[in-house]
Amino acid sequence: MKHTKVKDLLSSAPALHEVKAKGWVRTFRNNQFLALNDGSTINNIQCVVDFANTPEETLKRITTGAAVSVKGHLVESQGAGQKVEIQVTEIKILGDSDAEKYPMQPKKHSLEFLRENAHLRIRTNMFGAIMRVRSTLAFAVHQYFQEKGFFYVNTPIITGSDAEGAGEMFRVTALPFDGTPRTEDGKVNFKEDFFGRETNLTVSGQLEGETYAMALGQIYTFGPTFRAENSNTSRHLAEFWMIEPEVAFNNLADNMDLAEDFIKYVIKYTVDKCGDDLKFLEQRLLDEEKSKPQAERSEMTLLEKLSFVLDNNFKRVSYTEAIDILKNSKPNKNKKFQYLIEEWGADLQSEHERFLVEKHFKCPVILFDYPAKIKAFYMRLNDNTEPGKETVRAMDILFPGIGEIVGGSQREERYEVLLEKMKALGIDEKELYWYLDTRRFGSAVHSGFGLGFERLVLFVTGMSNIRDVIPFPRTPQNAEF
Repeated sequence: MKHTKVKDLLSSAPALHEVKAKGWVRTFRNNQFLALNDGSTINNIQCVVDFANTPEETLKRITTGAAVSVKGHLVESQGAGQKVEIQVTEIKILGDSDAEKYPMQPKKHSLEFLRENAHLRIRTNMFGAIMRVRSTLAFAVHQYFQEKGFFYVNTPIITGSDAEGAGEMFRVTALPFDGTPRTEDGKVNFKEDFFGRETNLTVSGQLEGETYAMALGQIYTFGPTFRAENSNTSRHLAEFWMIEPEVAFNNLADNMDLAEDFIKYVIKYTVDKCGDDLKFLEQRLLDEEKSKPQAERSEMTLLEKLSFVLDNNFKRVSYTEAIDILKNSKPNKNKKFQYLIEEWGADLQSEHERFLVEKHFKCPVILFDYPAKIKAFYMRLNDNTEPGKETVRAMDILFPGIGEIVGGSQREERYEVLLEKMKALGIDEKELYWYLDTRRFGSAVHSGFGLGFERLVLFVTGMSNIRDVIPFPRTPQNAEF
């Protein structure tokens, strides 16, 4: 007899025929009431064990965390909370779990404790909910782009280019640490390395993605990216997943439209599909906030916050206008910002982004037309900007509680302008000859953006630490599991 998923059993009507379920024991009370969960839903199914006719040795082995198989009749539940339960006729222990040693006991655990047990934390209600939401969001990403006629492109994970120009990359090498081959001037001789050149883990698939957009029209990438940035914060990971669409013939306004439509689609899809998980995560957030001072509590519940994003147009504001708002804001005048805004050209920090979203506009915000000096070389230079105040066709989407969730731009399609920008930054044109070729042969206006997937999951789940929305977080001094 094949077993049925708990999710399907809970939505079934009582039946005369026998059913079988398999899963892990969450609790076992009074040698009779077994709460079984198989990961298909946040809800457990109650299995009522006939303890009088079950060997005592078997009853002793029904402990939290044990894997079991139960067979029995699906009947109307006598208890509150679910309409059906299983009257067990047969139970088998598939895998024992030592009750004295199993870390995931049915009690409240700190998030730090759960991170230290990342291989087992998925057995908790909270992490089961988070990871089901993450999976649904990932599916929605592909569905959105596929429905819109985008092509999915797998860009290299090992690359010789630094798309962001920040230099925060993990080197990939097969050279020995002892006796590394050197050139005559004492530098590492990468010609003797596996790829015959210096290579790194990718920080973005954008540059390669652009080349495909200039032939397929509209593409997207969705894969792991890496930053060797020593940021030990609740918003940074060394390994994370990035969604990057690139679209030929799209200008900055088209790019903003696409990003807003995309975000709303994937959030709505997940709200529709993950109701039970999101209600649980909403209650978790409400319980967590009870310990905070009233002033620090969210004005909206999790589901209200998600609806707020879906129901409101994102406010579009130029960087110059945002700087004026920030300069004249109370936190800036009263020196409450850690980084004071004193002049045009400042690189906005998370505290500034969150002020604009949460306090000033009280809705998601798209900032655009940033100073060229604080943005990447590939962003299109705006025409007719005053010397010293050059701006580029960049845009960032800012979300409540998160800050920047999307960064994108209209790309510089003019060969000569791009070449000059690269020279000014010391970027070797020979290294990126292939990127320049797309501007030499059939260049056209095109745009794209990058969305850090974990920041999206963070927002949708209401979690506050990015380490809690990826299965095995990679952070400074931590690569366990």
